[in-house]
Amino acid sequence: MPLPIIALVGRTNVGKSTLFNRLLEEPKALVSTVAGTTRDRNEGPCLWRGKVIEIVDTGGLDLVRPDEIERNILKQAHVAIQRADLLLFVVDLKTGAMPQDFELARRLRKSGKPVIIVGNKAEKVSERLSASDPQWRLEGFPEPIAVSAVRGTGVGDLLDEIYARLEKIGKYPADPIEIIGTKVAVIGKPNVGKSTLLNSLLGEERFITSPIAHTTREPNDTLLQRGDKNYIFIDTAGMRKMAKVKKAGGLEEVAVKRNEAIVRLADVTLLLVDATEPLGTQEKTLAGFLKESNSAVIVVVNKWDLVADKQTNTMNRYREYIAAILPFISWAPVIFVSALTKQRVATLFDDIDRVVDNRRRELSPEALEQFLKGAVHRHTPSKGKGPWVPKILGMKQTRANPPTFDLILKAKRTDSLNMSYVRFLENQLRDQFNLIGTPLHINIRLATAVAK
Repeated sequence: MPLPIIALVGRTNVGKSTLFNRLLEEPKALVSTVAGTTRDRNEGPCLWRGKVIEIVDTGGLDLVRPDEIERNILKQAHVAIQRADLLLFVVDLKTGAMPQDFELARRLRKSGKPVIIVGNKAEKVSERLSASDPQWRLEGFPEPIAVSAVRGTGVGDLLDEIYARLEKIGKYPADPIEIIGTKVAVIGKPNVGKSTLLNSLLGEERFITSPIAHTTREPNDTLLQRGDKNYIFIDTAGMRKMAKVKKAGGLEEVAVKRNEAIVRLADVTLLLVDATEPLGTQEKTLAGFLKESNSAVIVVVNKWDLVADKQTNTMNRYREYIAAILPFISWAPVIFVSALTKQRVATLFDDIDRVVDNRRRELSPEALEQFLKGAVHRHTPSKGKGPWVPKILGMKQTRANPPTFDLILKAKRTDSLNMSYVRFLENQLRDQFNLIGTPLHINIRLATAVAK
């Protein structure tokens, strides 16, 4: 059953994202004093008294300065209002009612949706009492419910009122269920088309797109059900060189740190690159990070429609170019798309499924035994440190997700086998078992240590 949807709306800097995080009981939304920090809609489940509702955070509705991004924020907020069953109109009890609050109240009255006014930043008794001031009878709405999103004061009373209002309009919170889905993160430099690609995959304008760099400021996830499969797509902020990020500081540095945490938890990461620009230092940095993240990886070459004079071998030559520039992830498949025209975008689902299956692959002991015999026959082990070439006694898989193996040696030291031979075995594993798109780990173990 679909969850009741409660949308948080209000002008900038009234604490909507702080309240959103409080209701979800996790720091999902990026919070700062910078006006317009939240831009895209942010969604998440709220559990109260054993039942679940869906909370939607929206950007601050600044009706005074309608620049390009602001117009898109208003558009996203309008979609949230249209889809919501109940609106939480958040106001700032400390500043008092502002002209924009009155204008927003008029607009919300016209929407026809039920509204609860939430008086936020009521940390003091005097601020809580100010909620009964006549100035807050906006458009005839009842007086605000006073809360402190920072401290949690009054949030329980607010949730009780939300659930009571939902029951009155015939919308009922649902029992909690665990949704299991493939987590897909999308990363890349600013302006490579991450949000446009996600909108194409989702089939709606879910994320704000703009040629202005850093339009997306925080990781933002959306659940998509396709057939019998669930996908959780996560848009991320564009990642510049860390030196520039640290120099800029503030929201961008926080966003990049969140991006890195998201990728470490992702089942697969789409590394988006721009076909019209040469690969550079930033792509190399991202590739190195992905190699260590344990996420499966797909390199998605966007804006392929803008590449002029394409021939039958253009894609293959570009794949070779990527392998040369990004050797850390030479095992990742390379897909060519146009997020804007949706060219080949739908095929990404099959690619995602394939690399995730590879990441979860478990090989039988018999298959590994036959593999190792063939590999040693093709290329005998080479000596690393120490006076003798070690003898390889066996190989076993110790875990999946990603595939991890122990290579067991008869030797006195683990570095007696040349690391180039370990890389040879890794490449052979990929070729023989078609393990494209997933990282692999081969750990050296001594027979004496395994016996103990």
